[in-house]
Amino acid sequence: MSGYMTYDEILKKSETLNESYELDVSIFEDVVDELLNSEKDTDSVVLEGFRRLLQSVDGTMENIDTFLDMKPNCFMGCAFCCYFPIRVSKMEAKLFFQSIEHMSSERKEDIFRHWEAYYEKFPQKVETALDIDPEDPDMKWKYKQLNLPCPMLNEETQLCMAYEVRPVPCRTYVNYSDPTVCATQHMPKETVSYDFLYTFYFQAMNELLQALYENGEELSVEYPMDAWSYDYLPGWIRQYREGELVT
Repeated sequence: MSGYMTYDEILKKSETLNESYELDVSIFEDVVDELLNSEKDTDSVVLEGFRRLLQSVDGTMENIDTFLDMKPNCFMGCAFCCYFPIRVSKMEAKLFFQSIEHMSSERKEDIFRHWEAYYEKFPQKVETALDIDPEDPDMKWKYKQLNLPCPMLNEETQLCMAYEVRPVPCRTYVNYSDPTVCATQHMPKETVSYDFLYTFYFQAMNELLQALYENGEELSVEYPMDAWSYDYLPGWIRQYREGELVT
């Protein structure tokens, strides 16, 4: 692993982050304030907020990298993290699907065909994955052992088919060490997950929806119920395909 950071070096950097880094929450708050003060229609405000707050997670991680003087070694075509469990709220799932519905016809059709093949190829693995208790401390390990790709992963190109609106867990998992550790291990200790950023993203998204809801705006999600109902992404996509998740 010459030329790459070791696990101990990454651990020390993480300790520095915990002790000294002050997260700039304005990167999330400014998005909410700007959109609530805009003249955009409600649907546009919600969808743009969803997209921009996801980007705020990326911006925060870039700030963390600068603070720690670290650079991820993740590269295009590495899909290791695309086999981890992705749990999102019904609110996020609906906005994710609405974002896909706004894509070009060709891109949407590619995604829909991909989903059809996916659920035909992995029926039993999907059922097993959805039965994994999210509160199980070994949940990630059990899910990863299934070798079940994310329904948004194109296995030929090893690229995400909805990269710009991929969920927060997909964004916050990074590797600062030798990228080969991902190819050789199910759960490499060298990798890092900034999953705590989900809290700031979710709080901002909730603040945006709550303000619109309290103002009497008609929302494209059932607020607040949708914000507190969670499932694995393959489960939400299956419901969407079967017409059980109205967007």
